[in-house]
Amino acid sequence: MSRTVAAAISPGTELPLFPKNFIRQCAEYILSQQLECGCIPWFGGHHADPWDHVEAAMGLSIAGEYDAAEKAYAWLAAEQLADGSWWAAYKDGEVDNRERRESNFVAYAATGIWHHFLITGDRDFLSRFWPMVEKALDFVLALQSEHGDIQWAVDAQGEPMWDALVTGCSSIYKSFECGIQIAEVLGKSTSSWKVARSKLGYALREMPERFDRTWESKARFSMDWFYPVLTGVFEDGDARARLRQKWDEFVVAGLGCRCVSDEPWVTVAESCELTMALVAAGEVHRAEELYRGLHRWQDRDGGYWTGYVFRDNAIWPEEKTTWTVGAMLLAADALAGLTPASTLFTRVALLDTPQDTERLDHLHQLELSGS
Repeated sequence: MSRTVAAAISPGTELPLFPKNFIRQCAEYILSQQLECGCIPWFGGHHADPWDHVEAAMGLSIAGEYDAAEKAYAWLAAEQLADGSWWAAYKDGEVDNRERRESNFVAYAATGIWHHFLITGDRDFLSRFWPMVEKALDFVLALQSEHGDIQWAVDAQGEPMWDALVTGCSSIYKSFECGIQIAEVLGKSTSSWKVARSKLGYALREMPERFDRTWESKARFSMDWFYPVLTGVFEDGDARARLRQKWDEFVVAGLGCRCVSDEPWVTVAESCELTMALVAAGEVHRAEELYRGLHRWQDRDGGYWTGYVFRDNAIWPEEKTTWTVGAMLLAADALAGLTPASTLFTRVALLDTPQDTERLDHLHQLELSGS
């Protein structure tokens, strides 16, 4: 732990939703870290991973930096493997982690592409990146079990690593929604993805035994708590009930959302994602209250510190990650309706019921049989 700081804003202070020049400063920070090839690392000299790269790229789209965002997606397409996946990390133009390829990292490409299209309305962009999205989601689809859960990764040899994560599968659930919408705009078939999404949603809601089977439960992580709301697995009253159930366990009044329940550490990105989950659940006042307090963690260069250890009154780690800035912009959009993509994480565009699953499964079987 280092860099001891005093909280700049007391919990009761009234603030505007955004500081002056907030969006421009955020964009400039992400742009300052983006490499010439289009890759967006966590910060200068660090690695990039496919999920966080997309999170930062979505921030660029919100800020109107369309060329930079498209350059980021072009880099992603160039690095995609033949089976549709990406390695866990990249650095200095090389693969930095060949140990595994994570399913939620791979699926998130669809979320980013749909997000950019919602903002720009650029159908040519959507068509250009459709092959990347199709291969990515088909890779993920192949990792789904008969119960609906999706294996969290494949190893270096491409063999599935047999277990599933609540947070990862929830993210995939939203990515399938985005991929289905991309396909429908382009007139492509989506029945297999619809079946997969519906089964995945059922597993997340009704089959907790399918997750964390081979390791210690991840329930102490706040993302396992709010991600199923953020991504639309739970909606309306069910979403509100889920968020209220562990609110006192994860939220520190006046500071933000803990990363894990048993550590005195709040993080900006998790707090932003919880903000969006609250909006999705109709808890807008709580969302605004939570979000307003996060601007204290912005540095002079526009970046946001990753987290704050309140026991030690210290910023930790001493990192300003591009994906944290991307999350700040996504939450701002969800709260203020800055772009046409503002409801991406606060509304579900597709139905998902047991009846849907049965009907879609039947249609998919007919499609496979050529009937």
